[in-house]
Amino acid sequence: MTEAALSYPLTRARLDNGLQVVVAPDAAAPGVAVNLWVDVGSADEQPGRTGFAHLFEHLMFQGSANVASGEHMATVEALGGTVNATTSSDRTNYFETVPRGALELALWLESDRFSSLAITAENFEAQRQVVKEEKRQRYDNQPYGDLLELLTAQHFPPEHPYGHLTIGAMADLDDASLDDVAAFFDTWYRPANIRLVLCGPVTGDEGVALAERYLGGLPARPGRAPRDVPDPPPGPPTVVSVTRDVPHPLTYLSWATPPAAHPDQPAIDLALAILADGNTSRLHRRLVRHGDLANEAHSASLTHRSTRSVAALLARPVEGVPLPRLSDAVLDEVARFAHEGPTDEELARAIAQYEREWLWELATTAGRADAINEAWLLHGDPGQVNHHLADVLALDAGAVAAAAGRWLAPASAQQLHYHAEAAA
Repeated sequence: MTEAALSYPLTRARLDNGLQVVVAPDAAAPGVAVNLWVDVGSADEQPGRTGFAHLFEHLMFQGSANVASGEHMATVEALGGTVNATTSSDRTNYFETVPRGALELALWLESDRFSSLAITAENFEAQRQVVKEEKRQRYDNQPYGDLLELLTAQHFPPEHPYGHLTIGAMADLDDASLDDVAAFFDTWYRPANIRLVLCGPVTGDEGVALAERYLGGLPARPGRAPRDVPDPPPGPPTVVSVTRDVPHPLTYLSWATPPAAHPDQPAIDLALAILADGNTSRLHRRLVRHGDLANEAHSASLTHRSTRSVAALLARPVEGVPLPRLSDAVLDEVARFAHEGPTDEELARAIAQYEREWLWELATTAGRADAINEAWLLHGDPGQVNHHLADVLALDAGAVAAAAGRWLAPASAQQLHYHAEAAA
């Protein structure tokens, strides 16, 4: 097991226009990661105007004053770099990893699109159609494609900021005007809402100077007010049953858990791993290996920055096993785990796996830059990346059992049962 405390040096600065910068030097790295997080996600959208945060993930590659549509990505890739973007409920991030000699070019590309994005009727309409096709492929025409929507509805009312999918409602995009889209960019894509992390062979002073040179000229404007997201009282446990054209029936059990930065989250992660991660997990041994009730069991966690998160356990039944019977067996094992806690062997295995995955993420400049930005967004402190592992390694069996008892109580589980349509 490695030393718990990490010591990545971080240089932090705020430019005069409000844009914040962290530089994480790594002289031995083969490339430098340029990682920008814009403090806007689907939770910031207004009712009737959903899908805008994700839409801009696409629009940001459609050209700017000095870069034609598609050339940002093509230029980075031609240099041997990688580039992409993602959107969540809490942020939109843009990232590339480039050879050290191309760092200034990457920052110039970012500066150009953040200062002069081409928000035209043609670009808007083209990307609106791309998003609609993405929804058809990922949600509408995919087995279990409505899973996330159904789970979300069990935990949030539709009008809640976290009550809709990141991709948004297609009716909202259809109703949106070019002025609506331009106003969204004007409201959220301001320097004070942007965090930049540079990670790789660049010194702290040099990285801050380059950020100032290329991004310091973005006009200073007030940032967003602190997010005020209500935490609706948990509704009563429900059992939702749906019949779909899916290959197998499945049962999903989910719970409201605390926000992502809550101190219990690492213990919940370990509890989920012990319950459902791999062939040595509790549920695999109980339901698959010895119980003949399930073919597989897994866990998932959807964390949120501003209010409750969602943890889930899922299982696929053996043919002929009713979903309510399988759900009861899962809940029995969860209750037993919360009462008994993990064994020393189970806890050591879960912590070792967590440590391996965390260090693997930090091993590349791209992964480290993203982890720094995530710590910055969720905890307000990019340096949290250095002591997160120590917090996890300090957890004992009692802490994990207590977290499971607090947040995974069987009586509060929401149940979602997927029934497969009968073969014709």
